Amino acid sequence: MKLTPVFTGYFKLDGGAMFGVVPKVLWQKYVPADDSNLCNWAMRCLLIEDGDRLILVDTGMGDKQDEKFFSYYYRSETVEIREAIQKAGYSPDEVTDVFLTHLHFDHCGGAVLNTGSDYKLAFHSATHWSNQDHWDWATNPNPREKASFLEENLSPIKDSGNLRMLEMNSNPGELPFEIIFVDGHTEKQMLPLITINGQKVAFMADLMPATAHVRLPWVMGYDVRPLLTMQEKSQFLDRAINEEIILFFEHDAVNEAARLSSNNGKISVSESGRLTDLL
Repeated sequence: MKLTPVFTGYFKLDGGAMFGVVPKVLWQKYVPADDSNLCNWAMRCLLIEDGDRLILVDTGMGDKQDEKFFSYYYRSETVEIREAIQKAGYSPDEVTDVFLTHLHFDHCGGAVLNTGSDYKLAFHSATHWSNQDHWDWATNPNPREKASFLEENLSPIKDSGNLRMLEMNSNPGELPFEIIFVDGHTEKQMLPLITINGQKVAFMADLMPATAHVRLPWVMGYDVRPLLTMQEKSQFLDRAINEEIILFFEHDAVNEAARLSSNNGKISVSESGRLTDLL
């Protein structure tokens, strides 16, 4: 097995939204904000090469929305997902599976392309993985999340016939990793927990978007159930310490991954940097 990070660019989000009730005087020490209170965040995906499978975890934002939409997010150094895969040393045609942690636009938007006349899958022959509870949540969105679930990202995947649903509390054996389901950020977000050469790596998606979010009360304002997020983080962090899990961050603008340590029950980042250096 081989793990390869795939970088699709940066975007900006409000620092207060990303840290919820945590005061700016605290979080700005770790994630600096500009004069508009916007912080820079990465859109980082992951390729899992396992035998004849090449699994892409998340796809970035994509580029099919209009100028007004993108004006809210101040994208920079953007790379279309297929080009990013080529830069990582693979052909997009080698992708056999697209695993979507959840269906917010910055995680699944790159899966669908705008050809000018219609929409098509970026990986037309790949199996796309979600779960029924989250799919129903995304396609019948609540008012809080409605702006993050875009029909043009979802309908083409379903219409393609390439969509497969995973079930919670099942082990279909169809993907070479464990899946952790969490509900604080959004309903049934899925986090891959990958074992490689005896070492476990967790793709953190939006349970912990960056190293700063390892702190238990540092929860995003975007989360639909923030108290549940704290509970899920606590459970995961205990497991991460016990099993020495490496955390891979989708949105940390500086660090791809981190190891954790515990001192008198206080969990913190002990080492951070590139995933290849931590494995």
